[in-house]
Amino acid sequence: MNELIRMTARQAVAALASRQVSPAELIDAAAERIAAVEPMVNALPTLCLDRARAAAEKLVPPDPAPPGYLHGLPVAIKDLVEVQGVRTTWGSRAFEKHVSQRSDYSVERLERNGGIVIAKANTPEFGAGAQTFNEVFGTTTNPWNTALTPAGSSGGSAVAVATGEVWLADGSDLGGSLRIPASFTGIVGLRPSPGRVAWGPRTLPFDTLSVLGPMGRNVGDCALMLDAQVGADHRDPLSLPRPETSFVEAVDRALTAGRLPSRFAGGCRIGWTPDLGLSPVDAEVVEICAAAVKRLEKLGAKVSDETPDFTGAEESFQVLRAANFAASVWPRIEGKQDLVKPEVIWNAEKGLKLGGPEIAEARRVQGAITNRLIGYFERHDFLLLPTAVSPPFDHRIRYLEELGGRKFDTYISWLVLTFAITLTGTPAISIPAGFTRSGLPVGLQVVARPRGEAELLAFCALLESDLGLAARVPVDPVAGSAS
Repeated sequence: MNELIRMTARQAVAALASRQVSPAELIDAAAERIAAVEPMVNALPTLCLDRARAAAEKLVPPDPAPPGYLHGLPVAIKDLVEVQGVRTTWGSRAFEKHVSQRSDYSVERLERNGGIVIAKANTPEFGAGAQTFNEVFGTTTNPWNTALTPAGSSGGSAVAVATGEVWLADGSDLGGSLRIPASFTGIVGLRPSPGRVAWGPRTLPFDTLSVLGPMGRNVGDCALMLDAQVGADHRDPLSLPRPETSFVEAVDRALTAGRLPSRFAGGCRIGWTPDLGLSPVDAEVVEICAAAVKRLEKLGAKVSDETPDFTGAEESFQVLRAANFAASVWPRIEGKQDLVKPEVIWNAEKGLKLGGPEIAEARRVQGAITNRLIGYFERHDFLLLPTAVSPPFDHRIRYLEELGGRKFDTYISWLVLTFAITLTGTPAISIPAGFTRSGLPVGLQVVARPRGEAELLAFCALLESDLGLAARVPVDPVAGSAS
């Protein structure tokens, strides 16, 4: 593995800023790594290296550079997000020849902030489902065992970061698509507050269920990319201004102080739940996450087992997701159903059949859950729980159908630990908590109060430092079996 590939994103950006290395050298290193590992993982099916090299030649960093400026760092963009002049398929045969005429607002900002797009990352069709496969590009595999899934829908982005094909990648998250792939591949994925990352144009510009966010090998890298992504954009009515203190600075301050952030005089208060009272969770996953939480007590945290009430979360989310599909996906696939996978058609048709009372009740439940969680954060700094109900599983399975005697009713039901949090609009992150006895990564989900990304990243940086797992990536793909 090229030594440039082993650098963290922050190290690579520092080397770029000091001109110890050039963007062209990093593009070449990434291209070499992509050629080496893609046959085993299929994470980055669309490359745009000529476009990247042309951008590198034109790059003139500002002096002084703003927080989050990437100085020519190569990045990957999920194949749900448009990049001008590059093929964007949404993982669908209905759009397999589409070439974008413009970039998403988020890509424009990343490129203004010195990011260089070198590839599009694989995703399930229209981002539907937490297993990354489609009929355009095939299946993305997990580098820790290539017989298993990296989850989805940001599976290609996660694998590209975990294997060192790129230093940073973006992803989107509706039901857990940043967090679960991070858990399954041993990296960090952050779902920010709605509006934190401006994006579009969107069919539903006021939708708060879907967000874009960063994926990195460690918390500091994730903070760096978030700094490069954030800022108000007049074209996105939900977009938030850039915070006065950068997220990288928040991380570094916490690491220097060596104290867990807290709003309480007596120190950091966290809540821990193995399941939110919503689903069976694999026993080994619970054991690994509980052990990570135990370490926080040694760091001075007070741990409570008080669990916020998420009654009705699945029913509410399923209705609101279906309504979104009816509005945003159905117009794109109507008359093309023969080119679209059945799960997408089912989800959109479910939305078309919804009545006003069903949607009204779903929104009422969403509001009740959110208000209860906000009340919970009046007594706690953070809520901790497993990111996913299971470790990575066979990539030939379309979705997890059963666990612990419970049969999951739909292709997204097994994502309940993440999509329940989605309903509340609170920022949530997955960081590596440990590895199973068979060597598979397990993520811990950490949730903060609304718009609390800075304290969330600071808290997780201290826990990450204590756990000592960040150096496990990048990883060379390992051919394995699903048994």
